[in-house]
Amino acid sequence: MLQSLRIRNLALLDEVSLDFEAGFTAVTGETGAGKSVLLGALSLLAGERADKTIIRQGAPACDVEASLFFANPQKVDAALTELDLPPCEEGVLILKRSLPREKAPKITVNGSLATLATLQRLGEHWVDFHGPSEPRRLLKESCQLDLLDLFGRAQPTLAAYREKYRVWRDRVAEREQLANETKLSPDQIDFLRNQLAKIEALDLTDDAIEALERDFARMSRSQELIGLAETLSVGLTGENGTQTRLAALLREARQLAEIDVTSKPLADRLASSAVELNDLGAEFAALGQQLQFDPEQAEQLTERMNTWLELKRKHGGDVAAVVAARDDLRLRLEAQGDLAGTMAKLEKQILEAERAAKKEATALRALREKAAKELSKVAAKGIAQLGFKKADFSIRIVPLLELGVTGDCGCEFLFSPNVGEAPLPLNRVASSGELARVMLALKTVLADLDEVALLVFDEVDANVGGEIGRVVGEKMAAIAKNHQVLCVTHLPQVAAQATCHLVVTKDQSKERAVVTIAPIQTNRKARVSELARMLGDSKAKSALAHAEDLLGR
Repeated sequence: MLQSLRIRNLALLDEVSLDFEAGFTAVTGETGAGKSVLLGALSLLAGERADKTIIRQGAPACDVEASLFFANPQKVDAALTELDLPPCEEGVLILKRSLPREKAPKITVNGSLATLATLQRLGEHWVDFHGPSEPRRLLKESCQLDLLDLFGRAQPTLAAYREKYRVWRDRVAEREQLANETKLSPDQIDFLRNQLAKIEALDLTDDAIEALERDFARMSRSQELIGLAETLSVGLTGENGTQTRLAALLREARQLAEIDVTSKPLADRLASSAVELNDLGAEFAALGQQLQFDPEQAEQLTERMNTWLELKRKHGGDVAAVVAARDDLRLRLEAQGDLAGTMAKLEKQILEAERAAKKEATALRALREKAAKELSKVAAKGIAQLGFKKADFSIRIVPLLELGVTGDCGCEFLFSPNVGEAPLPLNRVASSGELARVMLALKTVLADLDEVALLVFDEVDANVGGEIGRVVGEKMAAIAKNHQVLCVTHLPQVAAQATCHLVVTKDQSKERAVVTIAPIQTNRKARVSELARMLGDSKAKSALAHAEDLLGR
C-alpha cells in the first residue's frame, strides 16, 4: 500500500507531504482545482513519460517521492532482484523521481539509480489506474476476453495453450520454409556440390591450415630463402669460411695446451665449437635443398592456398567459419536427398502439435464457458444495483474458425439497458454512462482477483448521480476491503463513504495560482463543509444538513 507521498514543484503545486491509510481515500475539489496533480505524481512514479513543462514555473526541478509497504514483498523483491536493485527493507519500497529543468532526470529505487523502464516494471506490482477512458475499453473484444479469463482464473490454462499453439505454428512455419527455400533446381544442387567439394578438398584443422600458410609463404620467397641458406652454409663451411679459419686457431690452441696444460679446457671448448659450426653449415645446406620446390608441388600448393583464401573471403576469416559453411552445405544437400521424407516427418509433427493445441484449447473453452455463466450472474446483479433494475447482461462464447493466439473461441459481452429489448453487443447499445456503470460492476466483481495493492479511480462516477452515486460509493468501499483505493470524485455520496478524505484547492488571490492538498477526515466541520460544497453550497443550511446526513450514514 501507499504509505506516504511527497510532491515538490509539480504543475501549480509548491510542496506537499501526505500520509495514507489502508482502505478508501476520496479526493475532491472544485473543477480545475488541480486534482490531476496527485494522480500525475503517482503516474510519474509508475513510469509515465513526462516533459519539463510539468515543472512549476520558476522552480529548478520537480521531485516526487513515495514510500510503499508490502505485507508480502516476495513478488516485488523478485522483480527487484531481476532488475539488480536492492530488495525491500521490512517490506518498504522507496521510489524517487526528479525532473530538473537544466539537468538530466534522475530515478532511484531503494536508494539505487534506476531507469524509466524500471519504474514501469515495478508499477505493475503496486498501482492500477482506472481513468475516464477505461469504460471504452469494454468495447474491445480483447478487453472483454481478458476480464473473463481473469474472473475464471484461466491464465495458467491460457499460458499452457499458448505454448502448445506456439509449437504448432513453429512446425507449420518450418514446413513453409522447407517448401519454399529447400527445394532446389538441379543446377543449384550441382553448384552446392561443387562448393562442398572445394571445401572438403582442404584439411580444415588449425594445424593443417597453419602449415599450409607457412609452406606457401616459404615457397613464395623460396629463391630468397635458398640464397640466404647457401650464403650461411658457405660462410660456415666453405673454402674461406669460418670453419677454415677456425681450424688454424684450433691448432694454435692445442700448441698452447701442450705448453700450459691448464689451457687444455679452452682448447677443448674451441674444438666443440668447430664441430657445432660444421654441423650448422651442413644443416643450412640441407635447408637450402628442402626449399627447392618442384613445379608440380609448387602448383598444388598455390592451388590449395588460393582455395583457402577464397573460402576465407566468402565464409569468414577463420577455420571455424568455413567449417560451419561446410556443415550447412552438407545439411542442405542431405535435405535434398530426402526431401520427401523430411516433409513427411514434419507433417506428422504438425498433426501431433495441432492435436495437442486443440486439446488445450478445448480445456480453455470449457473453463471460459463456466466462467461466462458465473460472471454473467454476478455482473448482472451488480449492474442492477447501479440503477439498471430491468437490465439484462450476459456473456456469449464465440467459436473461432481456426485456432488463434487466444484459443479456439472469443467472447462477447451482451447488454440490454431496458426491459423487453434483446441483449446486443455493448458497442451497439451502451452509452458512455452505461459503459461506466457496467465497467464499475465488473471491476467490483474482479477486484478480489487483482493482486495490485493500490487501485486509482479517476472520476469513475462520471455520468452517474443521485441514489446511484451512493451505490458507487458502496462499491468503492467494498473494493477497499481488499485493496487500497484512491478515488477522484465529484459526488458527495461517494466521498462521504471514504475513510480518508483529501481536498484539493487552488488559491488565485495572489500574483500566482497555488494548489494545495490537505487531509480533512479528522476535521468533521471541514469535511461537512466540503460535502456541502459538492452538494451545491457550502454555506446553505440544507446542504450542510444533507452533508451531515451523508456522513451519519
